[in-house]
Amino acid sequence: MKSDFTPPIGKISNINGQCISLIGNDIDTDRIIPARFLKCVNFDSLGESVFEDDRKTLKGKHPFDLEENKNASILVVNSNFGCGSSREHAPQALMRWGIKAIIGESFADIFYSNCIAIGIPCFTLPKKSIEEIQNYCNNQSLLLEIDLKNSLAKSKDLNFVLEIKESSRKMFLSGEWDATATLLENSIFIERKSKELPYIEFGYDF
Repeated sequence: MKSDFTPPIGKISNINGQCISLIGNDIDTDRIIPARFLKCVNFDSLGESVFEDDRKTLKGKHPFDLEENKNASILVVNSNFGCGSSREHAPQALMRWGIKAIIGESFADIFYSNCIAIGIPCFTLPKKSIEEIQNYCNNQSLLLEIDLKNSLAKSKDLNFVLEIKESSRKMFLSGEWDATATLLENSIFIERKSKELPYIEFGYDF
């Protein structure tokens, strides 16, 4: 986990950051976070172990180990990213490493849903556009500005119209993706309703 990590809260309309490219189709959740790390009590330390086995194999040459990518926050991937088991630890590990948004050709459905639930927007682009971004990243740093309201991504050299499920886009713009924040904001209504229910009583003495 990066020392400056703070989880997203409430409405999300703009995401600005450096891109990190991860090339390959069908990158599954076991590669994102190997099964031996699923025994953790909380998710706090998972960022350190994201792509653990792949990084060991590449001996410091994995994109997540390169010095020029240490501050990256927008992950660019290919097709069927996040396939495999449904472990929520995968997006949690990516978020704690520093990823705030993912742009790819396509995503596994459960992985996509798990990302949305913790505040990581997942966008899609055609294969040609993804390859253009990845090729750019291989030659120089790419700072991208994502406008969620208009589903646009732009840099000084590149511009793209992003695709995202309309229901997901609305949830981010309204903040409704954040179930905890929504509950807290409506605590007065929850308390009022609890008093109307005859089977809920408070103040028990044990």
